Amino acid sequence: MLTYLARRVLLMIPTLFGITLVVFTIMAASPGGLSVQNFVDTQGLEPEARKALEDYYNKLYGLDQPAPIQYLRWLNNISPIGFTFDEEGSIDSFSFTKGSNLGRSLIYGRPVTELLKERVPITLLLNVLTIPIIYLIAIAIGVRAATKRGELFDIGSGLIMLGLWSVPTMLAGVLLMGYFSNDQFWHIFPTSGLNYREAYDMPFLPHWSNAFEPIKLLFSFLVGGFVLIYLSIKGPRRVRAIIMGLLGLILGGVFATNMAGEPGGITIGLITLFVTGLFYALGDMEYASFRTLSMGLLGIFVGGYVASLTLEGEFVRGFLVDRIWHLVLPVATLTYGGFAFLTKLARTSVLENLLSDYARTARAKGASEHDVLWRHVFRNSLLPLITVSAALLPSLLGGSVIVESIFSIDGMGKLGVEAVKSKDREVVLAITLIGGLLTLVGYLIADFFYAIADPRVSYE
Repeated sequence: MLTYLARRVLLMIPTLFGITLVVFTIMAASPGGLSVQNFVDTQGLEPEARKALEDYYNKLYGLDQPAPIQYLRWLNNISPIGFTFDEEGSIDSFSFTKGSNLGRSLIYGRPVTELLKERVPITLLLNVLTIPIIYLIAIAIGVRAATKRGELFDIGSGLIMLGLWSVPTMLAGVLLMGYFSNDQFWHIFPTSGLNYREAYDMPFLPHWSNAFEPIKLLFSFLVGGFVLIYLSIKGPRRVRAIIMGLLGLILGGVFATNMAGEPGGITIGLITLFVTGLFYALGDMEYASFRTLSMGLLGIFVGGYVASLTLEGEFVRGFLVDRIWHLVLPVATLTYGGFAFLTKLARTSVLENLLSDYARTARAKGASEHDVLWRHVFRNSLLPLITVSAALLPSLLGGSVIVESIFSIDGMGKLGVEAVKSKDREVVLAITLIGGLLTLVGYLIADFFYAIADPRVSYE
């Protein structure tokens, strides 16, 4: 295994060179090519200052030289060993300790390394939060749909996932922001950014001026969650559904009447009816694990909402709560398409393995359906999901470009769009290098999980 990993890591190097070469070639072949002229012309500088700026960047990056020479110089700059250059831009000597240099942004006038240190963690944060949510929802719904083939849950979840998969990310982001960040509807979440400016001056955790208030809130969380979890586990199905329907009627009415402006009676009625039906269906659901988890989270929310109506004293939400508050809509926009696709894939994979010969053999030996599913079928069903996971990270990085643009998040995706528009060569190539590296690491991790999920897979 270690030999295989070492070989794959070494193969990443020429692959990354190939990726950057393709991007460099496209930029060089585009109108205007790779020259500093386009950048200087937009600065409105005096002729002498413009000439000095042109000479500076030409000496630094060789932008007045042919494209192949420019690419070789860029490779030399990012390599920790290579040639050094004198003040005139000519080769001075060869050094083993010169270090890597990603260059300086033409637009921002700052080192690319500094820009990436600010932007890359933001994009990675969005994806680190998104990927676990995608897989948890996809596996939970996909496995249940496969075991209930042809029943209401299977058909309903299939229609919902197909509908979600059909909605473009850009449209979903605009709709979420339009309804839940707009003063004309529900101004619940912020419209842009990852934090308000004042959040940087707040303490990290939320706190109240009255020490009794957080205890009251925590108690409300626990009571609300416990009541609905107990109802989900112990309550009779009909009673549970009716109670959840009544809860939906109350919350739906509150939600509808809190809409900005003066909503009409039809609008209030439709929203209330929709929330009531959704809650009733949740209470009537046979899928105990999903029902209990959903009702528990709902109970925590309801308990917190009721407690918030009685809280007193000054409340400071803190940096953490402010960041989570800003992340809700961007993460939702990045998540829905991924779990919609993976849910269908998980259902197909589990269903195929449930009908396979080894599953029938396990049943014939007396194994319960639960053991057949989770001890025999599930691990084999993970293989297609692991395969997709290697391509999931690049697709999420691509989706981050749209999400970061919609929600005005200063991440790597937004930086890449701005760099491409302005032909900022150093930034575009650096982002390409990092994106390619993350993609290759994703494939490497997928191979590693193959061996964990299926002991028959060997890389020796």
